[in-house]
Amino acid sequence: MSEGETDVGAWIGGTIGVIIGLILLGWLIRRISQGKQFTKDVRAENKVVIVTGSNAGIGKETVLDLASRGATVYMACRDMQKCDEARLHIIEKTGNSKVYARKLDLGSLESVRNFVKEFLEEESRLDILINNAGVMNLPRWETKDGFEMQLGVNHMGHFLLTNLLLDTLKASAPSRIVVVASDVHKYGVIRKDDLNSEKSYNKYKAYFQSKLANVLFVKELSKRLEGTGVTVNSLHPGVVQTELMRHQSIVGKLMIPFRIFQKNPKSGAQTQLTVALDPDLEKVSGKYFDNCKIKEEGSAAKDDEMAKWLWNISVEWTKSDQRF
Repeated sequence: MSEGETDVGAWIGGTIGVIIGLILLGWLIRRISQGKQFTKDVRAENKVVIVTGSNAGIGKETVLDLASRGATVYMACRDMQKCDEARLHIIEKTGNSKVYARKLDLGSLESVRNFVKEFLEEESRLDILINNAGVMNLPRWETKDGFEMQLGVNHMGHFLLTNLLLDTLKASAPSRIVVVASDVHKYGVIRKDDLNSEKSYNKYKAYFQSKLANVLFVKELSKRLEGTGVTVNSLHPGVVQTELMRHQSIVGKLMIPFRIFQKNPKSGAQTQLTVALDPDLEKVSGKYFDNCKIKEEGSAAKDDEMAKWLWNISVEWTKSDQRF
């Protein structure tokens, strides 16, 4: 073999080694970025669960896991075609036929009330409510009731839904409410003088506000539920590759190559599954979770007076003190 052939062979061998090394490094980074997994063997045959926004992403993965544990699950979705398709897929994979698709548009208080009314006609108990649905970084659109869309869907719709189901949750105690928030709540400000973003609008600040509202809602609700056997906790699912990112700007889309650092939907569902199912958390309430463990929330989420103010204005706007 000539000296030139030896050099080429060494170069090829070195290049292959580098490629293999990069592949292994990428695999390791990807695996670490998925975070902790909920691995406890908890069965749920006697549980009735509602999961909002569950036709795709972490909501669908949550239903898939719950169904595999034997739970009766109501998939509460706006897009019924996608919901039915996801439901059939989940039934096929789990063999659990107790998975139901029901219409719920969180951007319509009428739809929320209709969903609850129909649910209570079918079920006498509710063990777990998972407020998973959400929208992110939208233009300034409004819900059917005139709320800024991110505040309306992420907070107001879920606020009404939860309050209308509280009596059933109490009657089914011990029961749990799980609220999917986000770490960006730390950058949020509740704009008391412009909560509905009518004077000015920034899609990112509106999203941060809606996520702070989620955590404040949990803070106030947990106090109101003391002694009832119903717990309520919020969580950060992580940065997850889901359809929630579909309204991102060009800058967000340029971040696509960095998805190696993001969780897949299955991993993104692990913290809410932990909060919903872990037996060790049966009496834990009013906490904020990240990566399957309790984490300190942002300073703005510790404001008791703001939590009370937001509660009262949410009752007024959604008329949640009225039944049907």
